[in-house]
Amino acid sequence: MRIALFALNTVLFPGGVLPLRIFEARYMDMVRDCMRTEAPFGVCLIKQGAEVGRAAATEGIGCLAHIGGWDMQQLGLLNIRCLGGDRFRVIERTVEANGLIRAEVDLIDPDQDSAMADAHRPCSDLLRRVIDDVKAQSQRAADNDEDVKVPFEPPYRLDSSVWVGNRLCEVLPVPLKAKQKLMELDDAYTRLEIITQYLKQHAVLK
Repeated sequence: MRIALFALNTVLFPGGVLPLRIFEARYMDMVRDCMRTEAPFGVCLIKQGAEVGRAAATEGIGCLAHIGGWDMQQLGLLNIRCLGGDRFRVIERTVEANGLIRAEVDLIDPDQDSAMADAHRPCSDLLRRVIDDVKAQSQRAADNDEDVKVPFEPPYRLDSSVWVGNRLCEVLPVPLKAKQKLMELDDAYTRLEIITQYLKQHAVLK
């Protein structure tokens, strides 16, 4: 599978919501082509370099981004909302004349899902509270004619070890390198176990 890559200072997880503001010509062209062919692009965490300008060096594992919606309220500034798909491993990459990275990738099998283990139920309860808080904030913003983007895409699968683990990884205040390692794990139980221990160490969970 050959895809365009978007090098970012963020880690996209399967099922995650990623809003982006596009203004560079190379990424405008990428988004146009993706929407025309209904194809995803890849998101990879930057290892060296920057989001703007020359092509950055990235991590070798990333996540597909499917464009779910867009708007252009200002000329030359495109807002898109993406949803994380399958993870992938970069096999080979090339940089085009305009600086856009294209890569040959192998898709990684999705994590095997399972019901929440009793030991991880507090993680599900915590995420439920986070979602309720976000919904309340969104409602208050709507009442004041403000626009707030909900960071989670329904349905809210609070009984899914994969979904709960990925969503908590997105909101945890940990370094991007740590989020990358969590995203790369191929075992949902291990990911939740690490999250549970982190939350207990920081007195979020008892």
